[in-house]
Formats: sequence, structure tokens, C-alpha cells
Amino acid sequence: MGVFDNLERKLEGVVNGAFARAFKGDVQPVEITARLQKELDAEARLLSRNRKLVPNDFTIGLSSHDYDRLVPYSRTLNQDIIPQLREYAANAGYVFNGPVTIAYEQDAELPLGQFTVDSQAVAAAATPATTTSIRRAALVLEVNGIRHPLTEPGFTLGRGTDADVRINDPGISRLHARVSVHGQGDRPQVSIEDMGSTNGIIVDGRRVQSAPLREGSRIELGNTRMLVRSPVTDV
Repeated sequence: MGVFDNLERKLEGVVNGAFARAFKGDVQPVEITARLQKELDAEARLLSRNRKLVPNDFTIGLSSHDYDRLVPYSRTLNQDIIPQLREYAANAGYVFNGPVTIAYEQDAELPLGQFTVDSQAVAAAATPATTTSIRRAALVLEVNGIRHPLTEPGFTLGRGTDADVRINDPGISRLHARVSVHGQGDRPQVSIEDMGSTNGIIVDGRRVQSAPLREGSRIELGNTRMLVRSPVTDV
């Protein structure tokens, strides 16, 4: 109890600042934090005598009104909530299977002031492509400093375990987009397509449902920026 009280006190400054003005009468950040803490307790699974596995991937469902007010603050909010969840877990003997992520999705059926929490234990991302496979590719997609070769048939991008390339970004849906690659050699045909994501896709500054990609194309999913580039142009 003392640990969670301390968590709420640490968040109090956030709630009384910009968040309090934005969420007056609506879903409050401390309410979300309290619910996530209860989710850890409810979903804890025994690993050993003193350790329990808990979810590390959370999706908060919000009414349309609460979603519109919360999402602009989601990055800052998560920067406050996630360290406190880690602290709570450490004190309770809980173990995360990978990085803690919190995403927010709109649920038109939810009434104002109510929200849902969906959670799962997600393993850490798979090992990046080998240096050889990257050098053999005509183009690569660079995501957070990691290069993924653009070879047939392509891959999916998302936050969830179903995605081929997992990205730890709360603004990205669990299965956000598909990158398709046709042809080999020096000039493969590459395109990207939205898979029904919440926040959409931006290519070269333009919001699109689908678009061709070429060397130099810049893609934005959530808060993550990606670049299509040729590995042979490296200095």
C-alpha cells in the first residue's frame, strides 16, 4: 500500500498541472495508473517462490471524448506512469517479459469517464537482421536505428506480437501497417499499407492509406519516424 501511495504522490504534480486542466470531469491519469496496478495484481502468474510474471503490454480503451483529450498527452503521461509501474512491480516481486508499453485506443461504445484495460505479457523484440542480409538488400527500412532489409515478400509493422517488426511506441497499433516488396535486384517495388490502425500512416509529410516507397521516403507511425535508404550509401 505504501508503494502505491508513493506512486500516486509522484503523479500528483502531473494531475494538478496540464493534465488536470485537460481532464477535469473526465478520466484522470491517477485512475489509469491505479487500474494498471490492479491489472498487474490480477494477472500475475507464478514463476518461482518469490517471482511472478505480469503483463507488460497494455491497451487503454477510452470514450471518443476522453480519447481526444488524452492522446495529445500520452507520451508525457506514459513517461510518468511506466517508471512507477516498474517500481511497484519490483517491490511486489513481479517480472516483466519485455519493455512496458501503454497504448490508447478509441472505443465509441464507452461512455464518458469510463475506460477499459487489455493486457498481455509480450516477449522482447526478436534479434535484428544480420549484417549480411542487410548488405545484400537494395533498400532497407531504418527503424529506431535498426535496419530491416526490404526483400520479398515484406513484413508487418506494429506494437503487438503478431507484427513481424515490433515497435515499442504507444501511438502504434498492435498490427499497424504492412510493407510489401515485389521483385529483387536493384529496383524492388516497395509499398506500405495501413492495416486499420488507430493513428494512421504519414509518408513524406502526407497522411495516406497506402503509398509507394522509394529511397529517401520518410514514414511516420505514431511517434516513430522511419527512413527508406540504401545500405550502400553509408559513409
